Amino acid sequence: MYKYQRSLHPQHLSLEMELVWNVAFVLLSSFPCWAVDWESTQNFIAAAGPLPSDLIQDLNHLLNGQGSNLTATSLDTHICNQQLINASSEYFASLYASGVTHYKIFLPWAQLLPTGSSQEPDTSTVQCYRRLLEVLRAAHLQPLVILHHQTLPKQALASLSGVWKSNLFADLFADYALFAFHSFGDLVEIWFTFSDLRAAMEDLPHQESRSSHFQAIVDAHRKAYNVYHENFTSQDGKLSVVLRVEDISEYLLDSSWQQIIKDSTDFLSLDLLCDCQSNEGPPQELSKLQTIDPKVKVFIFSLKLHNCIPLKKKSSQFLFNILEVINKDRVLTIGFDVSEFLQCPSNDKKRYCSLPEDLIGQMDQQDLSPVATLFETPSVYQTVWQMFANQSEAERDLFLNDTFPEGFLWGAATGAFNVEGAWAEDGRGESIWDRFGHQGRAENKSVPDVASDSYHKVEYDVALLRGLRAQVYKFSISWSRIFPTGYKSSINPRGVAYYNKLIDSLLDSHIEPMVTLFHWDLPQVLQDHGGWQNESVVDAFVDYAAFCFATFGNRVKLWVTFHEPWMISYAGYGTGEHAPGISDPEGASFKVAHAILKAHARAWHLYDDRHRGRQRGRVGLVLNADWAEPASARPEDVAAAELHVLATLGWFAHPLLADGDYPGPLRAWLRRCGAPGPPDFRPAERRLLRGAADFLGLTHGAPRPAAAARCGPAPGRRGLSLRAHPAPWGLRRLLRYASAQYAAARVPLYLAGCGLPGGPGLEDAHRSDYLRRAANEALKAIKLDSVDVRSFIVRSLIDGFEGPTGYNQRYGLHYVNFSDSSRPRTPRKSAYFFSSLIEKNGFLTKEPDRPSQSHIFIPPPKIQVTLGPSEVPSKAKVVWEKFSSQSKFERDLFYHGTFRDDFIWGVSSSAYQIEGGWDADGKGPSIWDNFTHTPGNSVINNDNGDIACDSYNKLEEDLTMLRTLRVKSYRFSLSWSRILPTGTIDSINKYGVDYYNRLIDGLLANSIIPMVTLHHWDLPQALQDIGGWDNTSLIELFDSYADFCFHTFGDRVQFWMTFNEPMYQAWLGYGEGIFPPNVKDPGYAPYRIAHNIIKAHARVYHTYDEKYRPSQRGVISLSLNTHWMEPKSPNLPRDVEAADRAMQFGLGWFAHPIFKNGDYPDAMKWTVGNRSELQNLATSRLPSFTEEEKRYIRNTADVFCLNTYSSKIVAHRTPQLNPPSYENDQERTEQDDNSWPSTALNRAVPWGMRRVLNWIKEEYGDIPIYITENGVGLKKSQIEDIDRIFFYKTYINEALKAYRLDGVNLRGYVAWSLMDNFEWLNGYSVKFGLYQVDFNDAHRPRTPRTSAIYYTEVISNNGMPLSREDEFLYGEFPKGFIWSAASAAYQIEGAWRADGKGLSIWDTYSHTPLRIANDDTGDVACDSYHKIQEDLVALKNLGVSHYRFSISWSRVLPDGTTRQINEKGLNYYERLIDALLGANIIPQVTIYHWDLPQALQEVGGWENDTIVQRFKEYADVLFKRLGDKVKFWITLNEPYVIANLGHGYGTAAPGISFRPGTAPYIVGHNLLKAHAEAWHLYNDVYRAKQRGLISITISSDWAEPRDPSKQEDVEAARRYVQFMGGWFAHPIFKNGDYSEVMKTRIRDRSLAAGLSKSRLPEFTEEEKRRINGTFDFFGFNHYTTVLASNLDYPKSISSYDADRGVASITDRSWLDSGSFWLKITPFGFRRILNWLKEEYNNPPIYITENGVSERGTSDLNDTVRIYYLRSYINEVLKAIQDKVDIRGYTVWSLMDNFEWATGFSERFGLHFTNYSDPSIPRIPKESVKFYASVVRCNGFPDPASGPHSCLQSDVIPPMESGTDMQVKFLGWTLDAINAETALYTLFCLLIIGVCGLAFTLYKYCKVFRKSSTLISEQELYKM
Repeated sequence: MYKYQRSLHPQHLSLEMELVWNVAFVLLSSFPCWAVDWESTQNFIAAAGPLPSDLIQDLNHLLNGQGSNLTATSLDTHICNQQLINASSEYFASLYASGVTHYKIFLPWAQLLPTGSSQEPDTSTVQCYRRLLEVLRAAHLQPLVILHHQTLPKQALASLSGVWKSNLFADLFADYALFAFHSFGDLVEIWFTFSDLRAAMEDLPHQESRSSHFQAIVDAHRKAYNVYHENFTSQDGKLSVVLRVEDISEYLLDSSWQQIIKDSTDFLSLDLLCDCQSNEGPPQELSKLQTIDPKVKVFIFSLKLHNCIPLKKKSSQFLFNILEVINKDRVLTIGFDVSEFLQCPSNDKKRYCSLPEDLIGQMDQQDLSPVATLFETPSVYQTVWQMFANQSEAERDLFLNDTFPEGFLWGAATGAFNVEGAWAEDGRGESIWDRFGHQGRAENKSVPDVASDSYHKVEYDVALLRGLRAQVYKFSISWSRIFPTGYKSSINPRGVAYYNKLIDSLLDSHIEPMVTLFHWDLPQVLQDHGGWQNESVVDAFVDYAAFCFATFGNRVKLWVTFHEPWMISYAGYGTGEHAPGISDPEGASFKVAHAILKAHARAWHLYDDRHRGRQRGRVGLVLNADWAEPASARPEDVAAAELHVLATLGWFAHPLLADGDYPGPLRAWLRRCGAPGPPDFRPAERRLLRGAADFLGLTHGAPRPAAAARCGPAPGRRGLSLRAHPAPWGLRRLLRYASAQYAAARVPLYLAGCGLPGGPGLEDAHRSDYLRRAANEALKAIKLDSVDVRSFIVRSLIDGFEGPTGYNQRYGLHYVNFSDSSRPRTPRKSAYFFSSLIEKNGFLTKEPDRPSQSHIFIPPPKIQVTLGPSEVPSKAKVVWEKFSSQSKFERDLFYHGTFRDDFIWGVSSSAYQIEGGWDADGKGPSIWDNFTHTPGNSVINNDNGDIACDSYNKLEEDLTMLRTLRVKSYRFSLSWSRILPTGTIDSINKYGVDYYNRLIDGLLANSIIPMVTLHHWDLPQALQDIGGWDNTSLIELFDSYADFCFHTFGDRVQFWMTFNEPMYQAWLGYGEGIFPPNVKDPGYAPYRIAHNIIKAHARVYHTYDEKYRPSQRGVISLSLNTHWMEPKSPNLPRDVEAADRAMQFGLGWFAHPIFKNGDYPDAMKWTVGNRSELQNLATSRLPSFTEEEKRYIRNTADVFCLNTYSSKIVAHRTPQLNPPSYENDQERTEQDDNSWPSTALNRAVPWGMRRVLNWIKEEYGDIPIYITENGVGLKKSQIEDIDRIFFYKTYINEALKAYRLDGVNLRGYVAWSLMDNFEWLNGYSVKFGLYQVDFNDAHRPRTPRTSAIYYTEVISNNGMPLSREDEFLYGEFPKGFIWSAASAAYQIEGAWRADGKGLSIWDTYSHTPLRIANDDTGDVACDSYHKIQEDLVALKNLGVSHYRFSISWSRVLPDGTTRQINEKGLNYYERLIDALLGANIIPQVTIYHWDLPQALQEVGGWENDTIVQRFKEYADVLFKRLGDKVKFWITLNEPYVIANLGHGYGTAAPGISFRPGTAPYIVGHNLLKAHAEAWHLYNDVYRAKQRGLISITISSDWAEPRDPSKQEDVEAARRYVQFMGGWFAHPIFKNGDYSEVMKTRIRDRSLAAGLSKSRLPEFTEEEKRRINGTFDFFGFNHYTTVLASNLDYPKSISSYDADRGVASITDRSWLDSGSFWLKITPFGFRRILNWLKEEYNNPPIYITENGVSERGTSDLNDTVRIYYLRSYINEVLKAIQDKVDIRGYTVWSLMDNFEWATGFSERFGLHFTNYSDPSIPRIPKESVKFYASVVRCNGFPDPASGPHSCLQSDVIPPMESGTDMQVKFLGWTLDAINAETALYTLFCLLIIGVCGLAFTLYKYCKVFRKSSTLISEQELYKM
């Protein structure tokens, strides 16, 4: 604080001056910061009042005009007058400004209770005094209220009996006191019963003795005291009585008064008169007070100086000179009357009083240390400081080894703006930190736009908390995410959903949410209105808090209203270093703090009143409070340190936890420095503040050395680098101080943010050390100081945006890689330390109580079945019969469901692959150690497992990963050579045993089942040296090793596997020899090795079964591996046999003996035996088991453990006989299907999982199956491993099908692997891990991949349940909903040159080589030009009310212009329309569906802006000629395809692809203008008469982010949709212009490429107005969804794709269609419809196309299409339920047709079109019936309601396919087409025959007539 130069002149003091030594304390009244009261909770009293007599006249002058007049006497007795109160308020304010803290108010008993009865008060007088007290409080003066001063009421002097009795007087006074306490107690904290005992006694009846008067007063005071403290304890006030100093001796002699002073006064008040000319004085009297025990506290109630005028005028010199005298007698003085020193000028219109200027002026130069040492009751700060001041450093830092109380909360914290990112996502409003960052005010121009991306990583962050073992997570809600504008009128449901998800996820992981409402990030809209300087923000905050309490309070029980409000008030509005960047330390800073305190208090009361009873939560706030340690023991340094604490902690804590106001010393400091200080709280506000906290949260960094300070903008702090020098010992002192300072509030303390910044590294030993010591200091505070501390929360969980320092300061326990858009989090060393601290709940290491550990694994019941040998092929061939004939749709259809409740989810590893420590602590070498250290080995990069993942030294890290994943089991292997270095039982390595004990104990402590493999390929080298598994002695050695393990670990391990994948040990190690021990003997050794391994397994099984199972109750098996083997030709028996043989040679090699009959499968025995015989061998190369061995081996497994990864296609072959080989013995080939997704090692074939599980069930019975390995290896090490997610998603789903649909007894699934590791011959080049391990870092940090989060989600869901949004919705569409079907002119009409039609660009394109698949054309297509009636029948089959078709521009206007109108073409459309209307089908006419007249293309087509006018003219013709019958017009169909596919990619007509960066945009520009002109033409000319609708049809896929937890992908998905659908929708449906994202990206890339302007054309303002709003509805075509991710193209590439910057893929679990681009994704339909609603203000939507294709099939049972339509249409129904304004649905398409570039190979039709039939019939598919039923029912009737009449439909007339119908014709069985041809031929022959017969008859008749004539002539001649 201030520094004073001591100036004492005691030689100038006479003895007489000692009379006034107490006046020295006036000094302290001017410096309240030095004062100490009776309990260190109130300020030192500097009292004034009543009004001095020399001001009476001045006040009279003010009141004369109102007819009032006051005298000194009246002021003493009845000062209360409203006019006087009003006139005195300024005077009171001047007193406060001068340093006065309290003011005396004398209550007039007689005037308040005129009748003496408290039941009949004078209400006006009571109200007047209340007003007076309120005015005093408003002036920051505390009232000192005296109950009685002079005049007693008459009733106090009378008696009913006429005899005055002291007890009656005492009762009456107590009644009066009770009335006063009740009437004014809320405004008064200090009371006095009597101020003048002599006067009071003199007023009593004279006939009574003085002793009775004395006793009456004593009794009255005592009763008043008791009344006050028994009934008004909540007011926490004090009560005293005033004695004259000269009467002290008399009173002390009286026992009654002695008792009063000790027991019935809170302090003693004295009336002191000092006569400077007298030689006698009161010091001797005062000294007698020191005899009282305990020491009494003294207040100098009245100080009068007589004959001291010269000294009084030199008050400063006078006061400082007597300081030496003060030390003589120590009196516990709490305050003084300073009225004698006030100077009150009377010649000014403004009335004020002040202390002398010379007194104030000397303050900066005087040394106050003598004053500071006078107080025997030090402040709380001084007490705490003194408690520790004399500690040595060793004592201070002495470590306390103990634990925290049960229920203590450990956790981590973050703040919304620090970590969330998604700054403008999902409707979030801008915050002040967004603006701050975008203004470039943070270091390195950092912005919080993405930050740590926690908005998209809820599960990720919660997983980290699980890994830490956190019990509480303190996070903040972003106000602007809930209320984007800051006001309750702008609720953002998606923001609410985010926090609901976070809270639910925390609770699901048993983590308590501690929710902060405000962590510095005020909505910018509120800041624009003044922010916290505007009082209206308080109301807005209360509304916001109310919403949060109501919405989340049923789950949140710990609320923090404000986090570190000091930072926002001081750094945000004071220095401007924080947002909002306002620099006003002397004004705004205090105003903001004032508003925040009121906001907190109101929120607290809101919760208290409305929610606490039901929600039972607690509301507090968190304050930043570093301990301030004095730089030295000098009093001024101590005082400066105290002031620092008050200026930070006290600024906000004191009003809430003390007296409802700011600390007095803080106010005095500010006043002394000339600062305006904080505003004043009104009395009602003080009442609101006081006690408004259920707990006090503290953040702490480091103690601050404090020295006597000078005035500055804020006391004690000069900057914001508050934690640069960590010294945790200050934390204990701070906790002790806070607990004592606010003891009266009785609130617990929560450490809510202890942390330390560091660099980006992972090895943060300094942070671990700080947390260790800080936690220990907190423990000392709890255990040694009895401080009620409830939590220790670390700042922070993860690195984040740290305000002004951007990303340069790292506080996270987890490192965040901000250069990676995935924002991966990697645990630092401190995370592991903190996790262990939580585990131990302190600092005592507890040895695990192993005997008391309960088993957490319940083994499945063992099925005791003895099975016979397998047949050849085995009965399991039914699996191929069942599944191989499945259609792709049936095979790949995703199944939703869950596994059994006790399903075991796990992850796996193996010793050599992860442990490292290859020669540590006595471990012996294994064969893999030897192999990898041998030069020339085949391991990639010469990698080895010497360190691997270093798991031997990173147990805590591995356990953290497992907790994070939420696995129920961990499969790991024991290193035989770590336990038994030589492989034998006589070489036990206790260090190795200890490692596995710690691992197992750690797993069980986290409720994780250990699944232990005894041998995972790493045989001790010492045993290999004696032959390895080729030596039968290993059977016994393995048994002894296993026995040791069972004995040592079996009390805790219940799941044992003897061997992992013995097939690979046998074949790769001893056959191919590529694995150690590198024996190459492919025809013999593998069989010998397997033989010994099987016997070793059986031996170990029996050891466990006989010795340990009864007590340990576990299971034992072995892990076997296989691929699924799919026959190349399932209908070819020998391929099926080959597939079965491959299964038997692989899986059956070990499974058949163990699970069936103790012997090898017959397929093996026969094949190997036969081949051995053919090789001229005497015996089979496959060893034989004796009968005894068979019995010993069979049934030696309790469960079936399966490792599987891929599938193979198998066919029979006859291989060479020699040299002998296990591989050739199988007599098969194997291959992959190139369509299967590739991985680093195998191809992903998920459906093989289901089949192999079914094969095991069929082959080995209903045995419990555990998948103990399944995973995928990738070459790249990236965090975002989407391919691994696809792998797990599809494989686990196939396992789910096997369990749910096929009844496979599947009990568990274990993923391979926990983390990247040494992958055998591939070294570290192949990554299998759910966690990435950085092998380039010696510390081997582990970072969770995206797949880890996904796998955790699967575990949490216990499978893949159907989400609520994907559940089928039964119900009807709105009445009047339109059902339609669609086609397009070029695709169906044909007649490409008929009746005067001109060429279109598609005619030209399809006749261009290599453009269309199969060289198809639309020359004939479906021949709809000639088949109106056939099309009409097809429409009637569907029952639709509408038909959407397009008009061929070149059929109506052959050259594209109105110079020639083709009437025949128009007539076709007129006939079609008439036919439709005649059938009650309404036409929906598309004016342009891609087929531009070729003549217009030759002049530039859509790139020539004259096309706009041509299109308008064309539309005019149609409106004029057809508009009287057409009421539904679509100007353009899918302009995106026209622009980008036609003029960018060139995959559609006109096939332009050489200007991909400009042509699409020019075309799109003209399309939009053309549409607008056509719309305006119709609107202006035709609408009034024709009354139709006109709009455009826009197409768009929906895009989901490839990684939903990645902001970059979220933005890419949004960009994908904006560039596709928004390209044309935004100008029309929004603002007449392209979206900002399109304009910005194309402009930026154009400029970056060196262009002067954007490649995207610009609209003029007139064009924008012309285009905007040109719609009557939104025509929408939708088919599919993609997964989008960001893709940065080189700047040099100029194209639409490069501008969009998006890569798209599809999820492998999505069903295929006949089109490569179309995946069946119904969920996307609902989402994009909702997007249209939100983006374009919910326009009326007509779905004008939706459908699915099939390829290469004539099957009329189109199951895929029915599935597609059912699911997609149902999503439309859901969207309508979402309030999307959808008016109609149109299926694409009515019939199969010409599908553009794919020709006729893709079929979208509901009717099959037979193109091989010249008549091209339309044959209904099954989907026709389905769609017709939906149309009839107008939706989906709920089957639960019973049969619905709409489902009982008429049968569609059978229209059989000409290719499928069979008929008998003349003895032949012909299909319909051939029969028809035969019939035509027969008919022709018949006609020819008839004609021939007729001709013959004609000739015959002619000849006959001629012959008849000749005869007649002859006869005539004869006659």
